[in-house]
Amino acid sequence: ETKITPALSAIQVGDNPASRVYIKNQKASAEELGINYNLVQLPADVSDADVLSAIEKQNSDTTINGIILQMPLPAGINSRKIQMAIAPDKDVEGITPPNLGMLLYTGVSPAVAPCTALSVIECLKSTGIPLKGKNCVVVGHSEIVGKPVMLMLLSSLLESATPTVCHIATVDLSGHTSRADIIIVAVGKPGLIKADMVKEGAVVIDVGINRVTAKDAAGNPVIDEKTGKPKMKTVGDVDAESVSKKAGFITPVPGGVGAVTTVLLFKNLLHLWKNAQGKEGNVHKLL
Repeated sequence: ETKITPALSAIQVGDNPASRVYIKNQKASAEELGINYNLVQLPADVSDADVLSAIEKQNSDTTINGIILQMPLPAGINSRKIQMAIAPDKDVEGITPPNLGMLLYTGVSPAVAPCTALSVIECLKSTGIPLKGKNCVVVGHSEIVGKPVMLMLLSSLLESATPTVCHIATVDLSGHTSRADIIIVAVGKPGLIKADMVKEGAVVIDVGINRVTAKDAAGNPVIDEKTGKPKMKTVGDVDAESVSKKAGFITPVPGGVGAVTTVLLFKNLLHLWKNAQGKEGNVHKLL
């Protein structure tokens, strides 16, 4: 009997530092799980047509079970058009319209749900805090995190929290966050949420992954002795040092939401792989 191994294809356009972090984690996890990991790298100056062609090649490859599009895409690329080109039965992130649309139906779990948004829900569940009636502020309204998280928080099976979605046009962001029982941040802006924007005991879920220059106590860049260049470090969208002293719970960056997302990504892949083999994969029970 021929052994069929699940395979994940990641498409990266350009060389975004945050994407490199995700790719490194994905590849390491894939190797540990015995999953084939295929990285398709495209230069930042490619056209929409070039990216669509790469996706179509993965769509038609029967050895590939899941496709992940590394975000963000370079300026000038139509990200929505590109995301919608992924075949729903290979949409390992759950970001295509057929999968996202299922979130609108209360009590119905999509076959493949958005794994980053799911990881936020998993982190919330780990606190053991009932969500019913809680004032939840979601900072960021992307199709990958903000919008699906908002829909998940409204689900009756999650006891229907009361979410507010804030974005770039929101007036008085701190006014919203300072009243929130739960703050979920996913905008890609280092240190956006400060301690004075958080109330005592709040739950803070930091989805952000940002690469910034490491600095010493005096605020000067830390120089790498080998390269002579400033060292870089990974931080979230929350000023963790100050907020952690005030919040009742905060997810670390790195090692928090991102780590859970990687696990759920491969859970989604396993489901898609089972479907491709004619087996019944388990739908998620998180919603």
